[in-house]
Amino acid sequence: MNSSNVTGMLDTMIIGGGQAGLALGHHLKEQHRTFLILDANPRTGDAWRQRWDSLRLFTPAKFDGLPGEPFPADPLSFPTKDEVAGYLESYAAGKGLPIVHGTRVERLWREADHFVAASNGRRWEARNAVVATGVSQAPKVPAFAAELAPSILQLHSSGYRNPGQLQDGPVLVVGLGNSGAEIALEVCRTHPTTVAGKPGGELPVKHGRAAARYALPLVRFLGLHVLTLGTPIGRKAAPVFKAHATPLIRTKTKDLAAAGVRLAPRVAGVEDGKPVLADGTRQDAANVIWCTGFRDDFSWIDPDLLDGGALPRQHRGIALDTPGLFFLGQEFLYAAASATLPGVGRDARYLAARIPAPLNRESAVAPT
Repeated sequence: MNSSNVTGMLDTMIIGGGQAGLALGHHLKEQHRTFLILDANPRTGDAWRQRWDSLRLFTPAKFDGLPGEPFPADPLSFPTKDEVAGYLESYAAGKGLPIVHGTRVERLWREADHFVAASNGRRWEARNAVVATGVSQAPKVPAFAAELAPSILQLHSSGYRNPGQLQDGPVLVVGLGNSGAEIALEVCRTHPTTVAGKPGGELPVKHGRAAARYALPLVRFLGLHVLTLGTPIGRKAAPVFKAHATPLIRTKTKDLAAAGVRLAPRVAGVEDGKPVLADGTRQDAANVIWCTGFRDDFSWIDPDLLDGGALPRQHRGIALDTPGLFFLGQEFLYAAASATLPGVGRDARYLAARIPAPLNRESAVAPT
C-alpha cells in the first residue's frame, strides 16, 4: 500500500506509528476503512531501536504479538528491543499499513466537522483523529538538575545506550523503577554505582522461563482484566501506575545489592553542584542517569481539545466532549496493560469498533 497516494478527506488519521497505531491500523484495514498513520520516526520500530542496547521485554514472546501476528520467537523467551523493532516493522509491511514516516505532527485542531493535522508545511484532514503517540513522549527530569555542576555528565534513560557513554568515576542512577534497576545493574560492572529512590514493590518470583510459564500469565491476567478502570482495585491502582511506581520485575533490590550497587534515599535537590539525598547527605557523582520516567506532551494539540493540557474526559480512549477524537496506548488508558504489547491490541479492537464510519463510504478516497 502506497501511503503517498492517499488524498482527499480521510476517514481516520492515526498520529503515532508505534504498537498502538499499528494495532489500530490492522483493525481499520480489516474494516476496509480509509486511514493513514503519521509516524514521527524515519522507520517503524525506531522508538524501540532508540532505547538502551541491552533492553529486553519483561513479558514472554507468547504475549507480545499484535493482533493477527504472533511474535516470531521462542514463546518463553524475552525479546530484545531490536527484535521488537524488527517485528513491528515486519508487521506494518506485512499488513500493508499506510504510513507516512518522518512526520511529526506539529499541530492538531478541529475545523468544522473534521480534524486537521499539520506537519512541516503539509496538512492532513480526517473525520476522526486518534492520538497514539505512546507514553515515552517527553523525558521527565527535576528542575534542580540544571544546578548540577557542569562537570557531571547527565543522561536521561531515554538517551542512555550503554556504559561506554559514561565518563570515569561514580554513577548515580536516580529512580528505582524497572529502568533504573536494570541500568544500575549494567553500569555497576564498570563504574561504582549508587541508585537513589524507593521501589514500588517487587514481583515475588524470580524472572525467567519458569516465571514465563507459570507466574507471568497470572500477571498478564491481572493487568488486563483485574487492574482496570472498571474495578475498584484498578481505579485505586491507576494513579500509582501513572506515577511509574510499578513493581520491580526482573532486577530486584537484592540483585543490586549482590552486584555491589549502593541503595540510597531519593534525590531531594542540589547543593554546591552535587546531588543531595533525602537524608541530607551529598553524593559524589561523575555521572547522573535520570531514570525518572516520562510526562505526557500534548502541547501540539489545540487546547480546546484537551483538559488543561492533559487528556480530556474520556472513556476507554473515546473523548466524551469531542466527537471523533480518540486516544490509544496511554498509561492505564483502561487497564494496567493498556500501553504494553500484551494489552494494546484489546484497546485497539475496542476503539476500532467505535470509530464512526463515513456515512457515504464512496466519498472517502481509498489508499492504493
